[in-house]
Amino acid sequence: MANKVLIKNANQIVTCSGNKQKKGKDMKELHVITDASIIIHDNIIKKVGKTNDILKNIKEKDYKVINAKNKCITPGFIDSHTHLVFGGYRADEYNMRLAGASYMEIMKQGGGIQSTTNATKKASLDELVESGLKRLDSMVSFGVTSVESKSGYGLDLDTEIKQLKAMKRLDEIHPMDISKTFLGAHAVPPEYKGRADEFIDFIIETVLPEVTNNNLAEFCDVFCEKNVFSVEESRKLLKAAQKLGLKSKLHADEIVRIGGAELAAEIGAISADHLLRASDEGIKLMAKEDVVATLLPGTAFSLKEEYARARYIIDSGCAVALATDMNPGSCFTESIPLIIALATLYMNMSIEETINALTINAAAAIDRAKEIGSIDEGKKADILIHEFPTYNYIPYHIGVSTVEKVIKDGKVIFDKNKDEAYA
Repeated sequence: MANKVLIKNANQIVTCSGNKQKKGKDMKELHVITDASIIIHDNIIKKVGKTNDILKNIKEKDYKVINAKNKCITPGFIDSHTHLVFGGYRADEYNMRLAGASYMEIMKQGGGIQSTTNATKKASLDELVESGLKRLDSMVSFGVTSVESKSGYGLDLDTEIKQLKAMKRLDEIHPMDISKTFLGAHAVPPEYKGRADEFIDFIIETVLPEVTNNNLAEFCDVFCEKNVFSVEESRKLLKAAQKLGLKSKLHADEIVRIGGAELAAEIGAISADHLLRASDEGIKLMAKEDVVATLLPGTAFSLKEEYARARYIIDSGCAVALATDMNPGSCFTESIPLIIALATLYMNMSIEETINALTINAAAAIDRAKEIGSIDEGKKADILIHEFPTYNYIPYHIGVSTVEKVIKDGKVIFDKNKDEAYA
């Protein structure tokens, strides 16, 4: 017998309707239904529409009923760029940044990615899973129902595989869906200093086959950046990964403009992320090739850098997604309310654009827009019930989560009014 759920009497249902990314001016369209209800069978949305139309065709006694009177409903948020599986912490680096040290200066002193790499190598698989579960639970409380997680804190065969196996286990035991990304080229390890090209060859010849043969990742990412991996090295790795069935993502043009956005368009990447220094031409090429621009305002905020040019990117006809970049160094936060505040207050994004960037466009950034990211019939029932009547309250309550209930696959997994999340 199907698990039947009726969510009724919502003041607003923000559907973000669609099966693909919203680009440019289309990002302002949320497809809002007022006085609305949703029918869910098992984990699938069966019907969404006006309450009167929904109720006249069903027997309420056959359903588990959630009354959303005076509430706003949105799709679940999707955090499409995180580094949530790692060992150790880097609180000392935060103080170094406050004292004026740059991200690259910290790396040169043995901090940064290498510091987390050392700690992750020491951590056991069970320890990575245990800490990952706590972070996922926190993300759920902010309304995240699907998340992308990257490796990249191993820079060797065994630890990269360990990170990806931890993600796989988390995906199996936690209600949240985890999209797994192999980021073996996150930095050049000390033993390969000055030989980044040889490290790329090592990844292609030794690590990639293990990742793909064991079905541990869906995407391959690379830190395409000056003094890390060049455009040529990044292209070589991503093309090799594509041949093995992994879709492409890039950390692109974050610190120095070297052509990462252009490369993303050239190779047909699903997304290019960061983009603080991306060129006008690179953005236009991304728009033409349907590459999602995943912007990470929390990182710019944490590093006290200028924000990515969200307004220009959207007005150039590109699809923008937003994500936290949750990681132990440059942006240790999983706070979606913070990202919403930064996007609306400092990146000149409208409320409507921001919501689409965290739902349907974030789904497109992990290549799942046909399954999640909107409240459409036939999609997974990943739904948020907010404690206020309209979506205008979401950014207005600055830095505070408005999420009252999180429904994942048709089941309530978080309720702000309960002591604990439950499945």
